[in-house]
Amino acid sequence: MTHALNRPIRVLVAKIGLDGHDRGAKVIAASLRDAGMEVIYTGLRQTPEMVVNAALQEDVDAIGISILSGAHMTVFPKLMALMKEKQMDDVLVTGGGIIPEEDRKTLQDLGVGKLFPPGTNTAEIAGYIRNWAAERRNF
Repeated sequence: MTHALNRPIRVLVAKIGLDGHDRGAKVIAASLRDAGMEVIYTGLRQTPEMVVNAALQEDVDAIGISILSGAHMTVFPKLMALMKEKQMDDVLVTGGGIIPEEDRKTLQDLGVGKLFPPGTNTAEIAGYIRNWAAERRNF
């Protein structure tokens, strides 16, 4: 799916913190690529600052955070605050991992998009990003 500017949806996939399990993030990155998106994978042990700076530099439409460490209530609010500071209001923040339902609701109230539990069909994730981009970025 290409944008009116004739480019694919650009998604940055990141692992924030000390969590060294990146298999899921790599599977998501590959599936988004297969769905026609351009994916930038930042690798392990990123900080929220590194992710926001990479997202700015790469001019992404969406950021996907994979988090299994339990630090989601620290990572996502910090990421959202940094993005607000840099006026990145038009970039989707989504993600997945082990995030309890009540925490998902709290994070969505902060502006985080849909958060996906382990085992989610990758086509559902790609569809969500595609629909978001179509509604908000005219893809």
